[in-house]
Parts: sequence; C-alpha cells; structure tokens
Amino acid sequence: MPNDTMSPDLAHIDSWIFDLDNTLYPADVEFFNQIVVKMNHFVARYLSIDTEAALHLQKTYLAEYGTTLSGMMAVHGMDPAEFLKYVHDVDLSFLDVNPSLRAAITALPGKKYIFTNGSKEHARNVATYLNLFDLFDGHFGVEDTGYIPKPNRHAFEAFLGTFDVDPTKAIFFEDNLRNLEVPKTMGMRTVLLVSNEDWSHEPEEARPANANVKADFVDYVSNDLAGWLEAHT
Repeated sequence: MPNDTMSPDLAHIDSWIFDLDNTLYPADVEFFNQIVVKMNHFVARYLSIDTEAALHLQKTYLAEYGTTLSGMMAVHGMDPAEFLKYVHDVDLSFLDVNPSLRAAITALPGKKYIFTNGSKEHARNVATYLNLFDLFDGHFGVEDTGYIPKPNRHAFEAFLGTFDVDPTKAIFFEDNLRNLEVPKTMGMRTVLLVSNEDWSHEPEEARPANANVKADFVDYVSNDLAGWLEAHT
C-alpha cells in the first residue's frame, strides 16, 4: 500500500524484519519440539551423556548463551555445521500454509527480511514450505553473525550492515521477548508475537511470550501476524 495509507507510527518504515520460528507461523509446541528432541539427541551423543543430562544442559545453554548451539560452541568447542544440519531436519507438515499472511507480506511497502537464530537453510526450507520465501529480499541465519545469536547486539549490527538497513526506518517481529530490547534501543519499532501454547518446559528467558508479557521496549503485541499486518498497513 502507499505510505500515505499507513498509520502515522509506521509511515516511515521501509524495512520489515521477521524472525522465523514461532513468528512466520503460529507458535506450535509439537512442531518445535521436533527440533528440541533432535538437539537433545545430538548433545547426548556428542558429550556421551544420557538424554536427561543433555536436556538440562541444553536448556542451561539456551538461557545463558541465547541458543544451545552457542553454548556447545563456547563450552565444548563444537563445530556448528553438523549440529545445524541434524537438528533442522524436521517434518514440516505440522505447519499450515496461510494465504492471508502471504497477501499481507506481499502488500508491505519496502523490503522484507528473515532474521533467525536458526540456519539459513532452515529459514529457506520453512519459508518455502509456507509459500513465503520468494517474498523476501534477504534471509539471515546464525552463521551470518559468526554464530553469535540474538539477543546479542553484534547479531543485529551484522544484520543491519549486511543489508544496509537503517534501524530507525525498520520494524522487527519476534516471539521471544528478550530479542526485542536491543533492536528497540537501536531505533526499530518492535512487535511481539505471543502464544497461548504451554511453553513452561522451556527456560523463562528463552520461551515464546504469552499475552500477559509487558515491556517498555515492545511497541505492539499480537497473536495474529497476518491480522496485525492487515490492520496496520
């Protein structure tokens, strides 16, 4: 749509940045648990420990380092390539294609990007399955940050530099609350995607947000990405 039809708060936006998992599709415990289980198996095998100990370590690293991958690299010197390939080899049929979301993203003025803590291949696979990948001007994975994930400021600086994005003209959509504080300080508008799913099994610092979460670095909250885009653009 033309900029003059947009709400005044978003009329300046020319870069639309989307997280991938639990953002471009509604948070789904069953789908995402595939990745969690595969991470657990990989960590157990890599460290020669049982799966219960691996799960505890996985959650600890997720909370402390931003991703299990980052913790495994920092503490155990693990090469990331095999890990990423293994954990993202999942069944995508759990996900539903949403034609309304495709139409809403297509209508956005400016450029659109995917910025994930997963791999670029995972972003390509999921977004292609969702019939969205061709709409984006670029996709950015954890390997593009030197395996330093969100919420680290370096990850955002690497993204902005790669695509020459002005953060004061950008808006960022994300399901994890802690990943929105840095982009807000950089000048971005922020949208938190919330879920009614039960994520109590995940560390509080890393779980997808629910509708009760409030923070001064969140500009908007929604449980329906397509609906939000249609209403605000």
